[in-house]
Amino acid sequence: MQGEDLGAWTMAQRVGWDALTPAQQWMLDSVIGLEPASEAELPPARRTQADRWAGHLSAARQFHAREGHLNVPRKHVEDVGGVPVKLGGFLDNTRRRAAKITLERRAELDALGMRW
Repeated sequence: MQGEDLGAWTMAQRVGWDALTPAQQWMLDSVIGLEPASEAELPPARRTQADRWAGHLSAARQFHAREGHLNVPRKHVEDVGGVPVKLGGFLDNTRRRAAKITLERRAELDALGMRW
């Protein structure tokens, strides 16, 4: 309707129900018939940076154990427990940002023979 995606707007109202004022909740419920989103409809929680690092490090360890090195092609995707991890892109980006990573994380990759 006039360039607005009503489905997306409706879902945003349902997902963000708790952030709405009681008056807004009442209007959505009584006028439009909207209700808060159920647990099954809520989007998955965002992963923290530490969780993402742990997943990439696990993929790097798995690749290193299998191949004996970390010379991973940029487009390589490592399957870790049924979850695809874009290991090549991660390592390439990490090399480019080497000056910004913590000494602890750098040591974890150094232990796997990371070439910087």
